[in-house]
Amino acid sequence: MSLLLRLLIALMLDAAIGDPARLWQRLPHPAALMGRAVAKLEHALNHGPRRRAKGGVAILLLVLLAATLGIAISALPAGGLLSILLGAILLAQNSLVRHVRLVARALERSLTEGRDSVAMIVGRNTSELDEAGVVRGAVESVAENFSDGVVAPACWFLVAGLPGIMVYKMVNTADSMIGYKTPRYQEFGWAAARLDDLLNWGPARLSGLLICLSHGSLRAARVMLRDAPLHRSPNAGWPEAATAALTGIAISGPRVYGDRRTDQPFVHAEGRHQLVPADIDRAIRIIWRAWALMVALLVGLWLIAG
Repeated sequence: MSLLLRLLIALMLDAAIGDPARLWQRLPHPAALMGRAVAKLEHALNHGPRRRAKGGVAILLLVLLAATLGIAISALPAGGLLSILLGAILLAQNSLVRHVRLVARALERSLTEGRDSVAMIVGRNTSELDEAGVVRGAVESVAENFSDGVVAPACWFLVAGLPGIMVYKMVNTADSMIGYKTPRYQEFGWAAARLDDLLNWGPARLSGLLICLSHGSLRAARVMLRDAPLHRSPNAGWPEAATAALTGIAISGPRVYGDRRTDQPFVHAEGRHQLVPADIDRAIRIIWRAWALMVALLVGLWLIAG
């Protein structure tokens, strides 16, 4: 069975089933196991001098671990089936949409519930967010994570099968845990953050293109090309700018991380600044449409190759 067909099946399984909560109440999720590996190395190495070099050694060991496990699992008699199942587990379209939709429903009940819900999916301080701030965080999350939770792992699965997606998810997990510009992680997490940027460079731009193409919007493409470089991230701005243009809202902008305020420019600043929960539902529909285009293109490639 070709990698392309395995990827298509994994994408369909993820979209249809996602991450069954009951299963992961009994078994550790692969991403959680990756997180434990990152935490152990961080605890063992992130102290004393030469922290940047030690962080480089840590991410190298994590990449080798993920690649070795991926190769070993693929070589098993049931390696093809296992690669499909693990691929579906490591893709995140279903869980991404579900978690972001919960923010909209919580916000409809109360601002406090909306703040608590969005705090589960963003890294900023949510305690003082108004309704627009909560919605903005949710829309940014669904757009950015369409890239690094769906398109990027799909790309790396297509490039290198199970080892490819496992290496990508290990690096992405490490970046989410240690890739922060804080006194503790500034040096140690540098290599993880830079490698994550590198692995996401192409998929982020592809994600933005899929969002624009799935709606046939030249205007969204122009906004994306104009505003993506304004974003604090070299990659997240591409899907976020495209989604903001199609939703008609302004995103990014000033926010607070911990007790530190950052005055970042708005993406699609001419868009509406008074956001409402319905904007989250609009963004979810945009992402599903982009996902459908990606699947259709993969089916087309499979038919041509087959």
